[in-house]
Amino acid sequence: MDDLLNFVPDIEAEGLTLRPVRRSDAGLIEMYGADERVARMTTSIPHPLPPGTTEAFVTRITGNTPDELVWAMDASATGGAELKGLISLKMMEPGDRGGSQAEIGYWVAPAWWNTGVASTAVQALVDANPLNNDTIFGSVFQDNPASARVLTNAGFAYVGDAESFSVARNAKVATWTYIRKLN
Repeated sequence: MDDLLNFVPDIEAEGLTLRPVRRSDAGLIEMYGADERVARMTTSIPHPLPPGTTEAFVTRITGNTPDELVWAMDASATGGAELKGLISLKMMEPGDRGGSQAEIGYWVAPAWWNTGVASTAVQALVDANPLNNDTIFGSVFQDNPASARVLTNAGFAYVGDAESFSVARNAKVATWTYIRKLN
């Protein structure tokens, strides 16, 4: 896993660069993560956002042994915002370069909802396949069909229903699960 931290590449996409999260991103991550609309569509962001949560997150993902690799959706090279959202791969099963299976996760700040940012980021990450995964899984809350379309547009196939706990909602929420075979 230590080798993976050194292997977080920049990934170019149309109008975006997916780049490793920096400590300087903490302010924007906190501002967007504190938005209830964002938090409610994730499993892990609490609402209201307690003090120190963002700093702990940034420390965890930039530390020596991260359990997931996280990229910022950065459009500053094309005159856009430095951080429009985050996208991640969480290793699930070991493989040659860190994981033959991973779970993708993403969120986009509300200002860029329905603009194609998430679709561009997901497709770029899948195409780059930086961990040389054989399979990538994703799940979305059933009350977020836009996020489901992001996955299906990137070639993910529906595999079933489940449920996940949402910290912001303090409840189990019905999900749709998707899979994309890569190798």
